[in-house]
Amino acid sequence: MAKNSLKIKSQFILKLSCICLVLSHIVSCATKKNAPISENKSISKLDYAYIEKFHEGLRLKAKGELDNSLACFDICLRLKQNDDAVYYALSLIYTIKKDGVKSLEALQNAAKYAPDNIWYTQELAYQYFDQNRFDESVKCFSKLVEKEPSNVDWLYGYAECLVKVGKANEAIKALDKTEEQVGKHPELTIQKFKLYVQIKQPEKGIAEINKARLEFPKDPQLLGVLIDYYFQSNQEKKAIEILKDLVIVDPTNGRAHLFLAEVYNQQLNKKDFYNELKKGFICDDVDIDTKMKVLISIQDKPTKLDPEAYELADILVKQYPNDSKAYSIQGDYYLRAEENEKALNAYKNALKFDKTKYAIWNQVLMMEYQNSKFDLLYDDSKACLDLFPSIPSIYLLNGIGANQLNKFNEAITSLEMGKDLIINDKSLLSEFKSQLGESLFGLKKYKEGIVQYEEALTLDPMSSLNMNNYAFRLALAKLDFQTAEELIKKANEISQNQSTFIDTYGFVYFQKGDFVKAKEYYEKAYIINSTDKNILEHLGDVNFKIGQIDKAVEFWIKAKNAGSTNKNINQKINKKEYYEPIY
Repeated sequence: MAKNSLKIKSQFILKLSCICLVLSHIVSCATKKNAPISENKSISKLDYAYIEKFHEGLRLKAKGELDNSLACFDICLRLKQNDDAVYYALSLIYTIKKDGVKSLEALQNAAKYAPDNIWYTQELAYQYFDQNRFDESVKCFSKLVEKEPSNVDWLYGYAECLVKVGKANEAIKALDKTEEQVGKHPELTIQKFKLYVQIKQPEKGIAEINKARLEFPKDPQLLGVLIDYYFQSNQEKKAIEILKDLVIVDPTNGRAHLFLAEVYNQQLNKKDFYNELKKGFICDDVDIDTKMKVLISIQDKPTKLDPEAYELADILVKQYPNDSKAYSIQGDYYLRAEENEKALNAYKNALKFDKTKYAIWNQVLMMEYQNSKFDLLYDDSKACLDLFPSIPSIYLLNGIGANQLNKFNEAITSLEMGKDLIINDKSLLSEFKSQLGESLFGLKKYKEGIVQYEEALTLDPMSSLNMNNYAFRLALAKLDFQTAEELIKKANEISQNQSTFIDTYGFVYFQKGDFVKAKEYYEKAYIINSTDKNILEHLGDVNFKIGQIDKAVEFWIKAKNAGSTNKNINQKINKKEYYEPIY
């Protein structure tokens, strides 16, 4: 409420206690204007009835039974129509009931019947202020300061009201009188500064600030108001100099550090830019969302990120170790730096603290898929499905993970469920059918698998991935080398220089027994990707077939070190023999 704001604005001022609601104070308000009752004066039955209802009303009010309390005070008014204490009690009750109109009306009546009661005048001043009736509030405060010129609360309230009615010069005088009572204080000085700016005399306001700075050299409020003024009046150099002072006198002012960092950023001063950002990031007065915006703005720049930027992301995680957002942005930064393992860990940490963000789940699943972490993909996609059971792509990724782990029946169940959720998306449906083909080939149900692959290519005839997978499965099962060769040839024409597709081309020839051609394609794939476990093992296999045993073992060892999942890899190395792969 405005009443409270008037009192709270000056923290240095010793506030008057709220008007006491207890019986003794209300009675004192009512009896100040009355002559003491003679001990010998008789009290009538009417007086007894009044006193009884008055006390009952107070008791009920204290118990929170406001409506019953109002009923008692209404009876009191019927007995004594001009009793200010009753009206005052009614005003208090209506205030509690948040009925400002009736509260003010009752208070006006109290003041009418006890015009010399200064406390009623004070409450009227505040209530008028609450209801934006500033002219009436000014009149009340004027009476108050006339009554007690040294009352700091009233002087301050008077100044506030004068500001509201546009009498800035008079408000300044009132604040001057307040200063005479309590001395210089930053809050008062800032109020006077703003008033001087309002009446277009900023130089006087600046003088007031500078005087106060001599007494309060480390007060951040004084510096802050000057910084704002200088920036708003296009005096940037002065603003920046004071901003530098502010971060020295108030090192925990994170917003000031961020503001200064932006100044350095505009000056292309990268070193100080990051130094101020780091200082701002460890401050508690800047929330995580603001810090996130800073990191996103840096990340959005097309240039390579500086090492200091990654430090900021790490600082955020240290400061908010239980906040998903901190890990999420850290993951984005690691991803930008192509540190995929760290990025994936950061995203998974984000999910520990907030599992409701599908975008993070999707990032995790796609990274696990792209990095062939199929065991993690299988587990995490299952967990994701519990949270988002209506998103088809999760079923697809779960099916892929299950296929890669030879859980073909599980894959089929998941893929069939997800397929039914697809609406008007031929490309996505094609991927589902392709994975169903994988599952069926894995179960050696080749005819059914071929049907699924053919339907997949009908839906998306230019999918080089589907062509590659279909060709590989046909070659592995030694079913239709002609179709397999046609498919992989077309896949390589559509997507050129793809090591996986070139490797599959070699595999088709290998299964046909054309080891020279197979070696040619395997070596092309190796030039593009020399660390792929499958390419390495295939080179070992083809070298064995053409009699290069030592070279074969050399490549098998490389394949094993690269993470080959072939259960026969050790037997091939130890016995220097070729064995069909078992995955």
